[in-house]
Amino acid sequence: MYLEIVSPEATLFAGEVTSVTVPGVNGEFQMLNNHEPIISLLQEGNVKVDGNVTIDEDYASKFSKDADGKTILPITSGTVEMKDNKVIVLAD
Repeated sequence: MYLEIVSPEATLFAGEVTSVTVPGVNGEFQMLNNHEPIISLLQEGNVKVDGNVTIDEDYASKFSKDADGKTILPITSGTVEMKDNKVIVLAD
């Protein structure tokens, strides 16, 4: 599936991934390929991305890796939309 992570400053990441886990207001949830369409508000927490993720060096300082090798982006709030195997995270 295709993931875009957009902040007020720039598009932080755009590319193919295996899964995305986000901090929804009703709890953390994961989206995989062919997930049902969804729109949700996000709360403070971590966006976790699994797959062969290459981050542009201009934004690499915003991301980290966890013990499982997932790419992590801390956010304070935002929204997520999943439709037709495309995930868009609007993150603050």
